[in-house]
Amino acid sequence: MSAAGEVDRTVLRDVVETLAPWDRRAGSTDEHRAADWIAERLTRAGAPAHVEDATFLDGYAPMIGALAAVGVAAGVLGQTRPGRRLAIAAGALAAAAIVDDVSNGPRVARRATRKPKPTWNVVAEAGDRNAERTLVVMAHHDAAPGGAIFDQTVQRLAQDKIPGLFERVDTAVPVWWPVVGGPALAALGAKLRRRKLGLFGAAMSAGSVAAMADIARSPIVPGANDNLSAVAALVGLAERLRDAEAAGDGVGVRVLLVSCGAEEVIQGGIYSFAESWFPRLDREQTWFLNLDTIGSPELVSIEGEGPIVMEDYHWRSFRDLIERVSWREGVPVRRGMRARSSTDAVVPSRAGYPTACLVSFDRAKAMPNYHLPTDVPENLDYDTIARAVILAEAVARELAGDAGQSGVTTG
Repeated sequence: MSAAGEVDRTVLRDVVETLAPWDRRAGSTDEHRAADWIAERLTRAGAPAHVEDATFLDGYAPMIGALAAVGVAAGVLGQTRPGRRLAIAAGALAAAAIVDDVSNGPRVARRATRKPKPTWNVVAEAGDRNAERTLVVMAHHDAAPGGAIFDQTVQRLAQDKIPGLFERVDTAVPVWWPVVGGPALAALGAKLRRRKLGLFGAAMSAGSVAAMADIARSPIVPGANDNLSAVAALVGLAERLRDAEAAGDGVGVRVLLVSCGAEEVIQGGIYSFAESWFPRLDREQTWFLNLDTIGSPELVSIEGEGPIVMEDYHWRSFRDLIERVSWREGVPVRRGMRARSSTDAVVPSRAGYPTACLVSFDRAKAMPNYHLPTDVPENLDYDTIARAVILAEAVARELAGDAGQSGVTTG
């Protein structure tokens, strides 16, 4: 198979450097402009693409901030006898609503308070368009707001001070737990008539209010790593598949190259893609490979994700296949890590499709510049992006083989 050096870095850089200056807030004019540009670029790379209208529910930070404010009120109300019952109900409901929202549940609170807004997904088709099997390679093209909560100083300090212990921990810190815990403790304090516990819950909730307000008012970051690195990989993969077909060496599977909008609102456009495409994609013949923030030094195949409750992606054998292919092709991928953030991968996984997600870390197990203004093109490791392109192509070729010979099972 090809070496990473054969992936055209000029193509990767062109994608990232073109799109990074655009303010790609979910649902914005620049996000729409980016979707149009990506569709045209994929088409030019040999993968006919189109833009599909989609919708999303905006405002995760203001809404969760408002729910955290309910936790503050519950903690205060719980200090008085007349307010205890209201404090218990309000705190418990606020905690449950936050869990529901950040975990990609029914999102009752967001649906009740927000109207759908437009976003745009890009869908391109490459490889063998008549093949029975389909590999869906996903990215997203919107960018996130920044915020002080994304500072990585503590994580890097832990790596410096306790490297042995730090290395043994492969599940990310559950940053959403305190956000849920504030209203929950306020309710519990009222229930148990523990004033200090209720006030502690109120204080935790107040911290969440401040953090969400900071995110809501922060500018959109360039998003070169998160997630233009993956968009660049889609274009690089499209060009390699086009060249392979021209040389009579096609991959033997249909490859859908998908870039979703509004991912940074805790999943948006992926739901419209699922509604439109899942009925057309046989779960026994379709695999999903999500690429998210792949411009850091070490390529990682995470096992699963869960802001509140961890859930591994459906069908481990697909992740095992990726690991075998990666070592065979000289593109090592780290295994065993789990994320406390959420990605678009959770949607096909819950729908029963074999799913994997590639990300990238540095030695501190961090995504450098994640959701920070420093997430600019010059800070990317383009070699890692190139390795992801090669791995995705190799996985497509492996899926084209006989299921019994390649170790591919669909459960």
